[in-house]
Amino acid sequence: MDQRISLITLGVDDLARSRAFFEEGLGWNPSSAQDGVCFYQLPGLGLALFGRADLADDARRPVDGRFSGVTLAVNERSREAVDATFAQALAAGATSLKAPEDVFWGGYSGYFADLDGHTWEIAYNPGSTIHEDGSTTFDES
Repeated sequence: MDQRISLITLGVDDLARSRAFFEEGLGWNPSSAQDGVCFYQLPGLGLALFGRADLADDARRPVDGRFSGVTLAVNERSREAVDATFAQALAAGATSLKAPEDVFWGGYSGYFADLDGHTWEIAYNPGSTIHEDGSTTFDES
């Protein structure tokens, strides 16, 4: 597994309100948005806003004292690399939350919890580019 983070996803209670905060309040520009999720390109990685309940459902984690609605993602260059990284994490002691599978946004991803219960997503996103230095850019759509 490469030593990098590609995406931080914040589970939000009201996507429209959160987008207004980032876009109108802070002056950020989304790099892409679709029903239920919005992406902002940051230097070398992305920030996503996703409905909190939908994120909990996608990660198969209840929103409780252990899951705050924040996930960290490592994007891989292929579906096979997702499977290999996911297996590596499980072999190191991670707990599988959702085995890698095709997802609604056109990619392939799975979730695991690390030894302290933090939620990680391993994903292949055909709408992103992973550069030689490991930085990730999310193509505009």
